[in-house]
Amino acid sequence: MLEADSASLSARADTILGIHRPQTAAHARFVRAEIWLRYAVPAFLATFLVCLAAGAALQLRGERSEILRETVTEIETFTRLVTAALSDVEATSSAIRSRLETLLPVTLMPAGRQILVTSASEEILGAHPAMTDPRGTLTDRIGEMQALSTLGERAGVMALTLANGEQAFAALRTLPNGRGQVAVIQPIAPVLDAWTTRMRNQAVLYASAALVIVGIGVAYALQTRRAYAVDRLCEQIKQRLDTALGRGRCGLWDWDIPRGRIYWSDSMYALLGYRREREFLSFGDVNALVHPDDGDLYALARQLAASQSTVDHEFRMRGANGAWIWLRTRAEIVPDQVDGGRHLVGIALDVTEQRQLAESNATADMRLRDAVEAISEAFVLWDTSNRLVLCNSKFRHLHALSPDDATPGKRYHEIMGRGVLPPVRRELREIEASSATARTFEAELTDGRWLQISERRTKDGGYVSVGTDITNLKRQQEQLVASERELIETVKDLKRSRRTLELQTQQLADLAERYLDQKAQAETANQAKSEFLATMSHELRTPLNAIMGFAELMETGVYGSLGSPRYTEYCRDIRSSGDYLLSVIDDILDMSRIESHRVRLALREVPLDGAIQNALKLVTEPARAKSLTIDVDTVAGLTLLVDARALHQILVNLLQNAVKFTPGGDGRIVVKARPSGDRIHIFIEDTGIGIPKAALRRLGSPFQQVETNLTRTHKGSGLGLAIARSMAQLHGGSLRIRSEEGLGTIILVRLPMPTAERRREIVTEGSDETVDSLREASGARPRGGAGSSGEMPLKALTQVPA
Repeated sequence: MLEADSASLSARADTILGIHRPQTAAHARFVRAEIWLRYAVPAFLATFLVCLAAGAALQLRGERSEILRETVTEIETFTRLVTAALSDVEATSSAIRSRLETLLPVTLMPAGRQILVTSASEEILGAHPAMTDPRGTLTDRIGEMQALSTLGERAGVMALTLANGEQAFAALRTLPNGRGQVAVIQPIAPVLDAWTTRMRNQAVLYASAALVIVGIGVAYALQTRRAYAVDRLCEQIKQRLDTALGRGRCGLWDWDIPRGRIYWSDSMYALLGYRREREFLSFGDVNALVHPDDGDLYALARQLAASQSTVDHEFRMRGANGAWIWLRTRAEIVPDQVDGGRHLVGIALDVTEQRQLAESNATADMRLRDAVEAISEAFVLWDTSNRLVLCNSKFRHLHALSPDDATPGKRYHEIMGRGVLPPVRRELREIEASSATARTFEAELTDGRWLQISERRTKDGGYVSVGTDITNLKRQQEQLVASERELIETVKDLKRSRRTLELQTQQLADLAERYLDQKAQAETANQAKSEFLATMSHELRTPLNAIMGFAELMETGVYGSLGSPRYTEYCRDIRSSGDYLLSVIDDILDMSRIESHRVRLALREVPLDGAIQNALKLVTEPARAKSLTIDVDTVAGLTLLVDARALHQILVNLLQNAVKFTPGGDGRIVVKARPSGDRIHIFIEDTGIGIPKAALRRLGSPFQQVETNLTRTHKGSGLGLAIARSMAQLHGGSLRIRSEEGLGTIILVRLPMPTAERRREIVTEGSDETVDSLREASGARPRGGAGSSGEMPLKALTQVPA
């Protein structure tokens, strides 16, 4: 046995701690039969119940069918007899009712059966038993869609659903000579009352028998389940004991002291790595495996013989591979009830790992003490009885303790009574979330240092305390607190500013919404005004042309003299007033087209000198009449990329305004033109009455004039300057006004020059591009709005480059 180098876990799979269980062939057959019967008996009982239920159902169904067949035969016979009895009765309700009551008393009528006698038109003449409401027809009683109504007596006895929803049998026979019909109606429910009662009784009987059989089956199933559970429990106990001994690294001992033999469990063999060769071992075989330094079994036997004590002993035994295995044996003397001998029964535990772990723990404890001594914090560990377990030199230095004072095992009060507590200036309690097992607080010492002391409960009931010097951390924390206060104040200011900004934003949003609404209303009103002016202007032109034509005819006397010279003067006034009114209407039409975006410009390269001369032709006579001097100062060869008609209208309107508002005598008007980049600046200067600064902002808007209606001394609609500004902006240019009251006015018009890029963008002559497209094609944006004005002095615009 000592030379074996392998082992099996068990020599007998059918043992529990060496106790045999019966494994005969008869026992095995009984176990197999028991398993089969466990499922067969419930199946037999269930089959019996199903067969019993099926037989009862078939029997009841046959009885029901037989009852219905007999009822059909009876109704057929009954209908024929009633028809024969009524064949010679007068077709009146009283005669029919009398014959039926005489022939068939109500007490002899089957339950629910009713006889109806109808006329040839299917009206009910009589009923037996009598109905509460005998009026109506047979169809109202049995329903319109029944086959019995269609087939009549050919249908025989039919099962149908009455008009009231009741299931019934009905038969129909015709009286002789077509005097009417006899219908017999038998509801099915009264016919089946007796069958229903029998079915209910049989159901109760079947249910009682089924309940008894099911109870027997359940009891059998519970008994077999309990027996199966007991078997399983025994199997589990066996497996658990074997597993517990095998996996728990322990083995069973049974030392028969008088006979000197020892029984080992299979797990004991597996523990040492040996293989079982016989059932019992001798005392000497086992003693040879014990380490010499750990005593021997002979000394143990003498000790047991001297006293009845138990055994708790650790020793080493040699394994199959030659290694020593530490075992801890716990056993007790048990008397044998059969032969009166004594047995030492117990278990042997493999404590090799525990011994190795103890050595490792001693090494780890030494390392832990070194690590605790090396940390920079003051560390102390107390056990559940407030006795010192471990502390380092920082803790002793903090409390002025000597190594002899801080000896492990001494109580807290004994140690701290010899120490000196550091002087504390103030203490901050519970700086962290406290619990029942931990707390942390800070203390400021008198020398300016800060300590953070953390105390934690250990799992065994003691506690550990760590003191950390956090002086630098506290200083940084104070700086952070100051910075945080400043940040909080800044955030508060930002929040106040944000609330103010949100309020202003809301106000601006409301203002913007109201502005958009008012703008839309203004644009709608402006559009309506433009359409109205255009419509009225077109309506005024026709009568105005007639007035002017007739006034000219009367003035020239084509058809003869008018008589008085005053009529000629009146006609001249009418014609001049018509010319003025026509020019006003033309201006209104032009302004209306501009505001409704219906102006189409035909861009051309137009020489500036020729355009100025054409415009001067229309103002030369009025200027001469007022003794005004008109000078032209332009650079030769200047060309504009404009609409010729629009340019002519701009120049004429501005020159007419200059002539109109310049007093006669020594007045002077100057027209200048200078190039500036890709633009040409056209200046129209006059020495007229000038424009007040308050009126500069509204000039250029439609119907706006310097003079009010109460102080007006010059005629005009106020559209000339607005049309000129709008036309200039349509070309991508602008119009600006500078004026001083009493000195004169300078009007600057900026218009585009033809460039290579602009020429390429003009595809065909007479292009019908929209105004927005023309602005993009010209490559410019208007500078200064309709009411743009500045504070540039008058001389600044007159000093242009030569």
